[in-house]
Amino acid sequence: MKNFTTLKSIPAYLSLQNIDTDMIIPKQFLKTIKRTGLGKSLFYEMRYDDKGEKIKDFILNKEPFNNTKILIAGKNFGCGSSREHAPWALSDFGIKCVISSSFADIFYNNCFKNGILPIKTSEENVTEISEYSIRQEEINIDLAKQEISFGNKSIKFDLDEFKKKCLLEGLDDIALSMDKIKQIDEFEKKLSLNKPWIFSNE
Repeated sequence: MKNFTTLKSIPAYLSLQNIDTDMIIPKQFLKTIKRTGLGKSLFYEMRYDDKGEKIKDFILNKEPFNNTKILIAGKNFGCGSSREHAPWALSDFGIKCVISSSFADIFYNNCFKNGILPIKTSEENVTEISEYSIRQEEINIDLAKQEISFGNKSIKFDLDEFKKKCLLEGLDDIALSMDKIKQIDEFEKKLSLNKPWIFSNE
C-alpha cells in the first residue's frame, strides 16, 4: 500500500445520500479477488446506460472529474453490505479520499485498509467544499496536519491516530503483521521449546 501524505485534486461532488456498496460496485463484479480492474465498473448503474454506453451527464464521466482523486458525497456513504470490493473499485478508479458528513462503519474501516482516506466533517463544510467542485477548482488534503485547504480557508478533521499512522506509512493488515515478524519468530521459538508437541508432524 502506498504512503498517503498530501493530495491535491479538483473534487467530484456526488450529492446523493445513502449511497450503498451495491451502488458503488454492483454484485455482478464481485467474482474477482483481485484489487485491480474494478475502476471501470465503479458506480456502474449510474455511469452506463442499458447498452453499456457512458452516460455523459454523470459526474465521473465528465472532464475533469473523470480524473479526480477526491470524491465529495452525501451522508451515510458506503452503507449496505460489507463488500471490500467497494474501496477496491474507488481506489482502482483513482479516488484516494472521500469526504462526507457520515460513513457506514465497515466501509469506513475498509477504506484505511486500502489506502483511502475517508474524512468526516459537518454537512456545512461538505456544502462549502462542494462549491470547489462546481467551480472546478482544486482542494488540498494534508493528512499529517489533518487539514483540508480550499481557497483562502482551511478546516481540520478528526482522525484516529492509529489509522492515520497506517495511511502515512502505507501499512495494510499484512504489512502490520510483517512489522511484528521478529516478535512472532521469537514467540514461536519459545513455544517450540516449551510445547514441542505442537510442532510435531506425528
